[in-house]
Amino acid sequence: MICLGIEGTAEKLGVGIVTDGGEILANAIKHMPLVTGIHPREAAQHHADNMGAVLEQALDGANLDLGAIDLIAFSQGPGLGPCLRVAAVSARTLSLVNDIPLIGVNHCIGHIEIGMLLTGARDPITLYVSGGNTQIIAFDSGRYRVFGETLDIAIGNCIDQFARSAGIGNPGGPVVEKLALDGKYIPLPYVVKGMDLSFSGIYTAAVNALAKHRVEDVCCGLQETAFAMITEVTERAIAHTEKREVMLAGGVAINKRLQEMIKTMAHEHGAEFFIPQKDVLGDNGAMIAWAGILRYKSGERQSLEDTAVRQRFRTDEVDVKWR
Repeated sequence: MICLGIEGTAEKLGVGIVTDGGEILANAIKHMPLVTGIHPREAAQHHADNMGAVLEQALDGANLDLGAIDLIAFSQGPGLGPCLRVAAVSARTLSLVNDIPLIGVNHCIGHIEIGMLLTGARDPITLYVSGGNTQIIAFDSGRYRVFGETLDIAIGNCIDQFARSAGIGNPGGPVVEKLALDGKYIPLPYVVKGMDLSFSGIYTAAVNALAKHRVEDVCCGLQETAFAMITEVTERAIAHTEKREVMLAGGVAINKRLQEMIKTMAHEHGAEFFIPQKDVLGDNGAMIAWAGILRYKSGERQSLEDTAVRQRFRTDEVDVKWR
């Protein structure tokens, strides 16, 4: 079986092609240029304008035509409504015109499953950190359970908003990471509530700290504090579940300091640390295609009426029949 997956939850448009043996034949990605934050309608227009070209790039890269595709998958949610609808309409159109089965998948589960495929992790605690999501996830009793999550903004959103407020660039993650290397730690609010996290307060405090401290020092304080919060909750999830694997997923996982902190903590608990290659950490079509294959081969089917997008599609709402 060969599946074509369409990813369009936020500013990235991706089309991936994957076999049921786990071979990634193509993974084309088009980034929307960002000067400020993501404007949903502008991002949706970007996806609509570029869908044809990205689809063609993926098919050419796999040396296939649509006649060779057995299944079409798309990111059904969570994400920005206008962006999700472009991906869904494109997937429905390809399905109907070419008489190819269609299935929607949960975006967050796509990150987990592609990570497990490529790293060999079997049953990890997954720390999923991105611009729109911060969750600590583990499989239990037929579903991926959320053992901790942000109560307000995601860690990626926090860092990007700070970078824009500080005037140091957008997206902010790589810039903040680089500046933090030359900074000295300054204390900022550390907010862990049970197993959940809050980043809105540390964002506000970091912006206010710019009036008294060098931007490098604020970047260092922001990174160290926010990542320590995430590491604490992940550590508690390991202790609770007694799992022996920890895996990073999502675009923020590219950060070397976060990798170092999670890896050190995992090893202290006798857990193995996994991180997939950089090109699948961020949003991409291959993860959607692979999640679609897993869902379809487990017996899941969807009618056209079942493919409405779900902006708040939670990770723990999906029955994971393939495990």
